[in-house]
Amino acid sequence: MGALYDFEYEKLIVGVIYHEKAVLEEGLRMLTEEFGETEDMCEEFSFSKEFSEYYDDEIGGEGLRRIYSFKRLVDPSRQAEIKTKTNEMEKKLSDGGNRKINLDPGFINHGRLMLATTKKAGFRIPLADGIYTEMTLFFAKGNWQKLPWTYRDYQSKRVQDFLTVVRRKYLAERREAKKGE
Repeated sequence: MGALYDFEYEKLIVGVIYHEKAVLEEGLRMLTEEFGETEDMCEEFSFSKEFSEYYDDEIGGEGLRRIYSFKRLVDPSRQAEIKTKTNEMEKKLSDGGNRKINLDPGFINHGRLMLATTKKAGFRIPLADGIYTEMTLFFAKGNWQKLPWTYRDYQSKRVQDFLTVVRRKYLAERREAKKGE
């Protein structure tokens, strides 16, 4: 029989799509209050112009994208709980039933990026309470590798370069933690 061990903590990221800066600032305040200080952020870019106008009507205009990483490592078994919390934040920031911000949490470790979602699909794994997870990217041969369902923005060089920075910091933190054990 195999031995059971606790999961290694992973790097939390949150992808954000928004239109209004004030909504982004309030959403970021809520995220940092819940998950601690951010560490890095991807440069802002137009999700609408580069990838999809899917969110534009709901959020009230051109969708802008940022991705944040957080300093504190997190137990990956909390992914459903964290997605539930980000859904609650979206609801608090909604207006007339329309979301003004989209918050998508994920976890990076040495070999993969997992994203949480409420959308059911054959390649998604149920976690709890209507929350699913998917491997969005995996790291092999020195680069991020896409899968057939990987969102187009996560396939972009800009986002993958950002995720590589986050992964490097994660690996450095894990090395430091192992030295202390």
